Amino acid sequence: MGFAGQERAALCDALLEAGPDAPTLCEGWTTHDLAAHVWVRENDPSAMPGLLVSALADVTASRMEATKRRWLYPELVEQIRRGPRPISLFALPVLDELANTTEFFVHTEDVRRPAGLPPRETTPEFEDHVAKGLNTTAKALFRKAPCGIMLERTDRPQRLRAKAGDTTVIVIGKPSELLLFAFGRMADADVQLVGPPEVKDELLATHSGV
Repeated sequence: MGFAGQERAALCDALLEAGPDAPTLCEGWTTHDLAAHVWVRENDPSAMPGLLVSALADVTASRMEATKRRWLYPELVEQIRRGPRPISLFALPVLDELANTTEFFVHTEDVRRPAGLPPRETTPEFEDHVAKGLNTTAKALFRKAPCGIMLERTDRPQRLRAKAGDTTVIVIGKPSELLLFAFGRMADADVQLVGPPEVKDELLATHSGV
């Protein structure tokens, strides 16, 4: 099983354990909403425009509600566990590993951390995989940051310049925690920020990860 399969299983386990009405780190979403999002992202092409263009978000929301009506919550989670339909782009192993590993890791923590659960134990290989992905996506994720951003690993000596700026905030943590911060889960990511206090405050107040 690759990392995407590992994280898919972890997400499904977390969703079942939490039940359909638990809060998540996705503002306004319950675990049922999050499960519907995961399914339509992989399997419903008509929902894709709303995932990419905020003006079309109502289309995606409508498809999510239809998905919630289609299956009972445990059945929906089982559909996610089975993986995408064969016609889905995410059925391609390369795209699955590339796009779903980080997606499922972040959403698993979206479920776990509101319940007060600590960060999961991860392997060095997984952290290296996440770090490799951040090398590709960090500049896009931090493009709207109000300052320069430097990401620094705690598990090995490695830094990544995510954004240049006159003043820089250094975000320090394991790659998986840096990933959560990059995706806008700042308050729940296990990271340390180094920089001028007012710049750190502005970053925390404005960064959304999108």
